[in-house]
Amino acid sequence: MNKVQRVSSLRAAVQAARKDRKTVGFVPTMGNLHHGHLELVRAAQQRADFVVVSIYVNPTQFGANEDLANYPSTPDEDARLLAELGVDVLFLPEQTTMYPTELEKQTVVYVPNIGDLYCGKDRPEHFYGVTTVVSRLFNMVQPDVAVFGKKDYQQLAIIRCMTKDLAYPIQIVGVDTVRNEQGLALSSRNGYLTDEQVEAAATLQGTLQWLKKELSEFASVKSKKSLNVLESEAKLRLKAVGFKPQYITIARQSDLMPAKKGDRSLVVVAAAQLGKARLIDNLEIELTD
Repeated sequence: MNKVQRVSSLRAAVQAARKDRKTVGFVPTMGNLHHGHLELVRAAQQRADFVVVSIYVNPTQFGANEDLANYPSTPDEDARLLAELGVDVLFLPEQTTMYPTELEKQTVVYVPNIGDLYCGKDRPEHFYGVTTVVSRLFNMVQPDVAVFGKKDYQQLAIIRCMTKDLAYPIQIVGVDTVRNEQGLALSSRNGYLTDEQVEAAATLQGTLQWLKKELSEFASVKSKKSLNVLESEAKLRLKAVGFKPQYITIARQSDLMPAKKGDRSLVVVAAAQLGKARLIDNLEIELTD
């Protein structure tokens, strides 16, 4: 595995691969890799001949009171895991590479509407940071395929929108969320949970599964509950085990706008605080009459 820090070295490696008629896959990460990240790498390897993985903890997607300083870092273990998987290039850009000017003077990539919902409403700076850094990484790597997890469903939708709007010739691939035995989505932030909270955290996905069952009854007119009532009841389920819900919304998959009766391709998106960890999750639902 070739480890590079400079964009010139990265591009030289990618250009050499293209001379050999290889397609290029890309997986952007912030490190502290777990099995979920490794599944993204495997998905990229299935779709491309040459795979680049980046590790960069992006400061612009963290809010003023969030955990940038304490974000977990395991560089040696990350490199070992990626080398074992056969990754071709590990890109480790420095801060001045990613943001050559002062952060407050940096050009920002902003996706309106969808970026203002849910996590964008509670953390307005977050998606500005995500789309800006991903846009820069796309320009540096210039991949054919880029792979992201579905755990952050809104982020994936925003990146798809940005890629289309800015005419990047890149296929965006979403990979299903990897979970532990209890159903908790794997995340670097799970490390902030106590053993007791890890058990309680599985209630997040369990609540979404409960909503799926309720929505099936709603679609078949067996339930008289409104979508808003279902969302409120789901929040109460989370509060009962110690969560502080930020949002649980039944939305349309197509544009993430709140669903209405008659919509069939749905996704439930949720974010909730449990102790020191802010957890997000989602569940795609296809309703039938």
